[in-house]
Amino acid sequence: METTKKENYRVVLKNRPGANGEPKEDNFLYEPCAFPSEVPKGFVLLKMLYLSVDPFMRCLMNEESGVTYVKSWTLGEALLGIGLAVVVQTNDENLKCGVVVTGKQLNFPYQLYFVESAEALQPVDIAAVGGKMSLFLSCVGLIGLTSLIGIREKGRIVPESDKTFVVSGAAGACGSLAAQIARLEGCETVVGICGSNEKCRFLIEELCLDGAIDYKKDNIEKRLKELCPSGIDVYFDNVGGEISNEVIKQMKDGGRIILCGQISQYNKDVPYPPPIPENISEIITQRNIERERFTVMNYTNQYPAALQQLAKWLLEGKLKVKETIETGLENTGRAFVKMMRGDNIGKQLVHVSDL
Repeated sequence: METTKKENYRVVLKNRPGANGEPKEDNFLYEPCAFPSEVPKGFVLLKMLYLSVDPFMRCLMNEESGVTYVKSWTLGEALLGIGLAVVVQTNDENLKCGVVVTGKQLNFPYQLYFVESAEALQPVDIAAVGGKMSLFLSCVGLIGLTSLIGIREKGRIVPESDKTFVVSGAAGACGSLAAQIARLEGCETVVGICGSNEKCRFLIEELCLDGAIDYKKDNIEKRLKELCPSGIDVYFDNVGGEISNEVIKQMKDGGRIILCGQISQYNKDVPYPPPIPENISEIITQRNIERERFTVMNYTNQYPAALQQLAKWLLEGKLKVKETIETGLENTGRAFVKMMRGDNIGKQLVHVSDL
């Protein structure tokens, strides 16, 4: 395995876009950095393989993240997030060279080589996902956990109960999994909302959804009435804003909203979850609709069983995963900006290096 000193690089936050600004590639800086000089006892030297690029990271670009479970990025320092790496040098008796790991928290620096405590790492079994390791950053990782646990905890879908399920951001990493899981959990009608004809085709032709709405071209109100004539039981909300307002207007009494993300609001200086209009709030109250913030990290005790279920569905061919991959650590900023614009389908990743 690799033990000699090599060139090292990282991606840092160069400047902030401002609470109301859209992120730009210039907000990020790819720069050389020192190769780790030592590996203390109980630590390992890692080489980054893949990086995850996710909408919630936009909040980390602000001076305050707006959430308690993760801090904002520090100017001039490496971004921290989710990644997949391989052990290239070890000073821990339990973690051997060649083992592929991910972080137990959002603690991986966006850096080629770095040192991390063995206790902070979670080894992964590549064979468990058919040999495609990047799936640990989507289906069999935090994204998959968010989709499955969110649906079970907040959607509370009963099998064969004739439920209608709508998901926004449906062609993204989380939304595409949520749509498929809703069907597997027993929903009869599943409809996705996305932002292009290409994405609509993906939802219908590859994921076999009952309907797809292009919010940029379609009349959302009209299309929802056509596709969900009896109303909406469960809404997996990834975007917030006007799209979500239109969905809520057509929800049934006792409906449930899985408040997962609010990407349409991330470039605005508003609290999280963002406030909703008074008329929408009245609908939620009058119809006794549940709308509570969902944070998957509050359900860590469910991770093992949920990951086992996700891996099983994946190997059985019941879950399909789409990836949009940018190659090169130097292109992390580009990948993030494209993802925030909605240019990706499925999971946005950065391929940093090979095993």
